[in-house]
Amino acid sequence: MDRKALVCRNIWEKPQITQRELAQALGVSLGTANRLVKECEEEGLISALDGDYRLTAQGEARLEPYRVDGAVILAAGFGSRFVPLTFETPKGLLEVFGERMIERQIRQLHEAGVTDVTVVVGYLKEKFEYLIDKYGVKLIYNPEYASKNNLASVHFARKAMEGRNMYLLASDHWMRVNPFHKYECFSWYASAYMEGATSEWCFTLDKKGKVLDVVSGGHDAWVMYGPAYLSREFLAQFLPMLETYYQLPGTEQFYWEHVYQEMLNGTAARRCGQSPIVSDRRRDGANISGADTPKVNKGSAGTIRVPELYANFLPADSVYEFENLEELRHFDPKYRNRSDNEALELIARVFRIPESDIRDIRCVKAGMTNQSFLFRVGQTSYICRIPGPGTGLLINRRQEAAAFEAVKPLGISEKVIYFDPETGYKISEYYEGSRNADPASETDMRRCMEILRGLHRSGAVVGHDFDIRERIGFYEKLCLSLGEIPFEDYKEVRAQMTELMDGLDRLRRPKVLAHVDSVADNFIFLPDGQVKLIDLEYAGMCDPLIDVAMCAIYSYYDDERVDWLIRLYLGREPEAEEQTVIYSYVALGGFLWSLWTVYKHYLGQEFGEYSIIMYRYAKRYYRKIFQKMS
Repeated sequence: MDRKALVCRNIWEKPQITQRELAQALGVSLGTANRLVKECEEEGLISALDGDYRLTAQGEARLEPYRVDGAVILAAGFGSRFVPLTFETPKGLLEVFGERMIERQIRQLHEAGVTDVTVVVGYLKEKFEYLIDKYGVKLIYNPEYASKNNLASVHFARKAMEGRNMYLLASDHWMRVNPFHKYECFSWYASAYMEGATSEWCFTLDKKGKVLDVVSGGHDAWVMYGPAYLSREFLAQFLPMLETYYQLPGTEQFYWEHVYQEMLNGTAARRCGQSPIVSDRRRDGANISGADTPKVNKGSAGTIRVPELYANFLPADSVYEFENLEELRHFDPKYRNRSDNEALELIARVFRIPESDIRDIRCVKAGMTNQSFLFRVGQTSYICRIPGPGTGLLINRRQEAAAFEAVKPLGISEKVIYFDPETGYKISEYYEGSRNADPASETDMRRCMEILRGLHRSGAVVGHDFDIRERIGFYEKLCLSLGEIPFEDYKEVRAQMTELMDGLDRLRRPKVLAHVDSVADNFIFLPDGQVKLIDLEYAGMCDPLIDVAMCAIYSYYDDERVDWLIRLYLGREPEAEEQTVIYSYVALGGFLWSLWTVYKHYLGQEFGEYSIIMYRYAKRYYRKIFQKMS
């Protein structure tokens, strides 16, 4: 740590600073501050004039290597602990006291003279585009935001950081006091003191505040809390190690801080095959990228060189890292009763309560069609479903409401508290201690098939059909209105599906109320042994055997497992026609949902290999049907 440069920095910022104020700013005794000032004067770094200090040209030259070059703000994540607010708005764009958190950070950086700001975006990336015009920021897209933690974001931002003095921030930090400066004289991580037990990352420090170790959780400790400043010297040693970690399996959920922690405690050497890595080695001109793993120097007998990092002890209550919506509510009264969030406002109206009475809000893993979150009112837990983008075209909510009414006397579905047939918003009771069906469990799937048989034999009726021919044609039209259907042999497979549908039409199969979306996750096993069948979005009058086929493909069953499920449903070996019908629906269901994923792709949603798996069902089961017939 260059303390004389720190003296110069503080005098540059405040020429009228007293030696007592200087001692406080440097975290040293008054005697040490006096000595440092005297030494700076003797070296010609500062001069005194009329009681004020002035920085000399030599002092300005001493500061120049410490000039901050820019900042990277990490803003790619979803912010699951802030649902439902983050269903609509990225966490960093939430307002605190009327100002968006990321805008406050950018403004504070600009006030300190740091105007080169890069924002790493991912989730709802388009929401950040306006910052380019308003503040002149640059955006970098992290395509792995949904599957990896912020180590990946730093990886994608590394080119903006290499060879530079950089602040590294998270977009959801709120700083009461501006912690930024034009010059920074050592690498630091903001630190707050936590009394009692804490789950934060806790520092072990030497007497000068240098970080010796970082551990997760502790008691009465200084913790990592807020932004960081990383010098070019720090980054020269740290970024190659981060790139090594990025390439290693098992680090997908790491934060960038994990890398530094493991450099400190020696784990990094073991992860890298027991070979020491010399952090100041030459890279022979190679770019650091996802394809270039940093070179390991196996010939050295040294250990990993850990760049110095210090704790920056910021004033109490000057930095906030909001962990969840509850903490934000306590901090900003706006969020207690008027969040301006449609879902929370709806819940408040339905239950006739202020928003502050909606407690224990938790994210549910987003489904393929909808987004949902849990909440509690009084002693009862509920789940609120928010329709996903584009579902208004795909799902008729009035028909869904009719299906709920039809099955209500059967007692097999969830208890719906509120349903809006216009928007698709739904509030239902949440069954604490419940679980989804396990598609690998024979016991579970036997119960699921019993529920489906009961539905099919119940006599429940609705006034609409689920017509798979109509749905395939509709999804196909939607896809073609937005672009091409990407499967190379689509025309051939489409003709095969038409052939299967023509065959089903000739059979004139009976129609009953079918669920159609009979994925294992829609079967809920309650602690008392009951099984519920939820989410009737696609339900309609149809051949009952479609539910067996849909359950099989949703579970990614292989051929043997499909036949096993057929026997579970029927309670016997299938007749030839039954097997042909179910195989046809396996093929047609796969084809239908592969079109669905193509449409979703054009809306900006990706479902990985799901489209390929579904399309393979279409092709494979078409062949099976005609192999069986030959």
